[in-house]
Amino acid sequence: MDITIANLRGIYTSLSTLFNTAMAATPSFYQKIAMTVPSTTFANEYPRLDDLPGFREWIGDRIAHDVGATLYSIQNRSFEKTIAIRRRMIEDDQIGIFTPIAAQYGQDGAAFPDTLVWPLFKKGELTKCYDGQYYFDTDHPGYNEQGNQISVSNYAAGAQPAWYLVDDTQVVKPMIWQSRKPIKLTQMFAETDPNVFWRDEYVWGADTRGNAGYGLWQMAYKSKLELTDTNFSAARTAMQSIRRRDGTIMPIRPTTLFVPPTLEAPARKIVEAALINGGETNVWAKTARVEVIPHLA
Repeated sequence: MDITIANLRGIYTSLSTLFNTAMAATPSFYQKIAMTVPSTTFANEYPRLDDLPGFREWIGDRIAHDVGATLYSIQNRSFEKTIAIRRRMIEDDQIGIFTPIAAQYGQDGAAFPDTLVWPLFKKGELTKCYDGQYYFDTDHPGYNEQGNQISVSNYAAGAQPAWYLVDDTQVVKPMIWQSRKPIKLTQMFAETDPNVFWRDEYVWGADTRGNAGYGLWQMAYKSKLELTDTNFSAARTAMQSIRRRDGTIMPIRPTTLFVPPTLEAPARKIVEAALINGGETNVWAKTARVEVIPHLA
């Protein structure tokens, strides 16, 4: 193949099409637990929505609650993935071997938020969130029925593989995917580009900006106890007992049981089997759906 601008642009168009098609067709896991928040600057600041009371009867003047009184910040980070193609590969019509690479780049691009969201979620008992406590902790600041401050837990320590009970029905999710710049493919193939002049290669690269962060800890419970119906019930009860600062119950619905592949069988037995123990009715059947997440392994 002759090295011309037209041919190079044709290659770029072909690789870009493969990249974008693969990215659009690739399912990802992070949307199951994270809300996507657009960003237009180097960092986003988020108010503490969990510290607000519920609705109250309107007697006298309104009571304004300052959602900006306490803010926490998630700073964007930059990421890239680049491929170089030797001039002789194009001259010898070997460009076809790069088409599956371009498609794989697209798949990796679609799944990229998973590589930030799930590891952060997984190590939540070691990473602090906006209230100064670890995201998964036994002494989050919470409230009792009278509105007095108490310690609230969304974590059960143990030595077993971890499983997670999550409410993914709320607008504000347990995690945040903050998108500053969507992934796109760019190229360097002008004869005066340093990579072409000095190294005799053409470069294509994908880049993006964004970051993962914590949403509401109340929407997720992590347990490292054995996954049994008793421990599952305890996690549900803990989540559904959380109250707002005015003492009213937060309407938390533990709808999804997230597990690593090793816990798929016991998870499905607990929430999918209609009968257990040789014919007993399973009272926990259909109370949550199972999501098997490879990133939690």
